[in-house]
Amino acid sequence: MFQPDAESAPVDARRTQQDERLRDLLRRLAGCDQPFWTERLAEVTPDDVDGVDDLAALPFTAKPDLRATYPFGMLAVPRDATVRAHASSGTSGKPTVVAYTARDVEIFAEVVARSIACAGGRRSDVLHVAYGYGLFTGGLGLHYGGERLGATVIPASGGNTDLQLTLLADLGADGLACTPSFAMLLAERAEADDLQDLRVRYLICGAEPWSGGFRDRLEDAWSALTDRRVVARDIYGLSEVIGPGVAMECVEAPGALHVFDDHFLPEIIDPHRGTVLPDGERGELVLTTLTKQAQPVVRYRTGDVTRLTHGACACGRTHPRIDRLSGRTDDMLVVRGVNVFPREIEAALLEHQQLNGNWALVLDHRSTLLRLEVHAEVHGSHVDPQLAAVLAQRLTSRLRVSSVVVVHPAGTLPRTAVGKVQRVHHRYEDAHPLGLPD
Repeated sequence: MFQPDAESAPVDARRTQQDERLRDLLRRLAGCDQPFWTERLAEVTPDDVDGVDDLAALPFTAKPDLRATYPFGMLAVPRDATVRAHASSGTSGKPTVVAYTARDVEIFAEVVARSIACAGGRRSDVLHVAYGYGLFTGGLGLHYGGERLGATVIPASGGNTDLQLTLLADLGADGLACTPSFAMLLAERAEADDLQDLRVRYLICGAEPWSGGFRDRLEDAWSALTDRRVVARDIYGLSEVIGPGVAMECVEAPGALHVFDDHFLPEIIDPHRGTVLPDGERGELVLTTLTKQAQPVVRYRTGDVTRLTHGACACGRTHPRIDRLSGRTDDMLVVRGVNVFPREIEAALLEHQQLNGNWALVLDHRSTLLRLEVHAEVHGSHVDPQLAAVLAQRLTSRLRVSSVVVVHPAGTLPRTAVGKVQRVHHRYEDAHPLGLPD
């Protein structure tokens, strides 16, 4: 552990700390003289909230609030008290801008350092960071976290696959931090080039959806390259909260992520009614930033679907855990009246060992009834002519919706070397969105 006193603290002691930090947060918001917070908390005073048990009395915040107050209308400190700002890509309009004080940057580094340690990182490591640097929080987040841990950080950023592999081998990277799709692309290229000098032992992957099946493919690919067992662990975060480092899978118990709830207080709510759900029930993740100074959020609706559990973990951490995300409330596809999450499709596909982990969906809108195309690749160049029918039957049984499955040789589907992979494509014209013939 990076901070064992905090990460393995008794649950009762942490609850007392959470109560104190929540009360302090509300006092700061009530006194910041910011119109947004004055209006949002008009019906709640700090005295109304004694601690975490009263959290449901507070109103929600959400991404539209950041857009409506662009750029700095949700600040809880004077703008000149901030030292950095990050922003989303702004694909739905203006970007969402998030500011940080110097203390916020320190906390950001601390929780990412905890996350790297969760994956097995050590201060003696070389950490290769291939997330994009810039307004996106991934590159700088892992960079500062790696330095805080004490590792030697290689700020490779994204793209330039050949140079990435050269640096990974020549500088002796122990850890690789990047999107899961880019980690797979690097593994494919390293195998094709017969690269022999890799010593990577752990991957820290996030920023895009990936399933347990994809993890298995990724670990197998990198283990074959290094002649050791390589683990791939999921890091979770969002810029509106702080960036990566909100939650992390540990080496000992993959499948769920420790939420660092001394900083980020989690709840699970019914996404339709807004009511809090008990432990173990699946719903929308809501987060409150207990320690963030510049731009805290209260009961922030992430849109991510998961469930929350408490209890002991084999790693010794006492933080609650969230399941790996099963989808988002806003990425659910409705195909002929059936609700489908892309991650459910990936999970079903990657149970089949012939597939190599690269896949894409095409929603064809050119006819009255929406048609779902599922494209996937096999290992190598030979495609079993029966495989598409087997996969189509599996998807129909699992998802209760029919699809057209097309299986391709390895290397057919587009790869993403920079940014997040795009799995879902829409077709309105004759040109195929994946550049494939009909």
